[in-house]
Amino acid sequence: MFGKSIKLFKLFGFQVSIDLTWIILAVLVTWSLAHGVFPMLYEDLETATYWYMGIAGAVGLFISIVWHEFWHSMIARKFGMAMKGITLFIFGGVAEMTEEPPSAKAEFSMAIAGPISSIVIGFIFIVIAWAIPADTEFGAAGAVFGFVGYLNFLLAGFNMVPAFPLDGGRVLRSILWAVKGNLRWATRIAASAGAAFGWFLIIFGVFRLIGGNFVGGIWLALIGMFIKGASNMSYRQLQIKEGLKGEHVRRFMKDQPVTVPPDITIRDFVEDYLYHYHFKMFPVSDGYKLLGCLRSTDIKEIPREEWTQHKVEELLKSCGTENTVHPKTDAADALAQMSNTGNRRLMVVENGELLGVLTMRDMMDFLSVKLDFEGE
Repeated sequence: MFGKSIKLFKLFGFQVSIDLTWIILAVLVTWSLAHGVFPMLYEDLETATYWYMGIAGAVGLFISIVWHEFWHSMIARKFGMAMKGITLFIFGGVAEMTEEPPSAKAEFSMAIAGPISSIVIGFIFIVIAWAIPADTEFGAAGAVFGFVGYLNFLLAGFNMVPAFPLDGGRVLRSILWAVKGNLRWATRIAASAGAAFGWFLIIFGVFRLIGGNFVGGIWLALIGMFIKGASNMSYRQLQIKEGLKGEHVRRFMKDQPVTVPPDITIRDFVEDYLYHYHFKMFPVSDGYKLLGCLRSTDIKEIPREEWTQHKVEELLKSCGTENTVHPKTDAADALAQMSNTGNRRLMVVENGELLGVLTMRDMMDFLSVKLDFEGE
């Protein structure tokens, strides 16, 4: 979902990051508040004051989104779900899960926690705003607290629309899941509702665009496209996980992988392996014994004119848990490992011996045939 992100801080063990696209949202919000919202609501203030209010409003939005996603993460942790962290991006924020909720109850509890937390912090901000007299030097601060408070109510309301993957869509999925006991069916219904809501926002955005509201129309259309795409992707991901569940890695691995001997020169490695097979990483082995891994990026540390003077064994690095897997590992777990690490090839290792190589393509080919043969 995300591109390059910047890690900010940890909150009770959860890594909070911002995707670079969130900067666009922060600038847009600051500009809109400073040039549109606050001048319209509070007249005759200095231009600098409006800008201070705009910046403070953007910071308040940041705090609100982190607070909202934090409570998703806290409830998920309570039910034993692993969370990668909280990331803010152009359309808001997301608590990144590495797995589906274990039960309908866990899904419902985690989903509803976000909107409830937004309502709570919204009331807190509004109470602070009421406590600050408008006719004092702190009146502008009170205005910002009040605005961010109502913004949290809007955030809670929008998220409760029953359209997956919004919180309301997850609540809908949890109810359907509890009623029928079928997660895939519940996801298909909730994702269809999400796609329909996405189309509604796209069409509404186009009408606003035609009506002259360029920024509002474009923004609604973009949000609609995001929700539509995310809902479809969520259902496809569930199909993939369920299609692979119960299948062991051994079934998909190539048992005669390309391996590199440790005693060849870097030049021979580049010419005979890197340029020939085009892999980013190669296992280095002595017979069946896995000695380590060699990545194409490691070669950059050696000047080209010295390639004949150095051997592969000098650049070996441990393969590590991020790019190795046991042959009895569930294929769905191996796919999740690939998604989390970005590695499309995993070394299949048992007791220090290299048994084969697992690729994402091999698993996807199997899944394509299985879904085509068995249907949904």
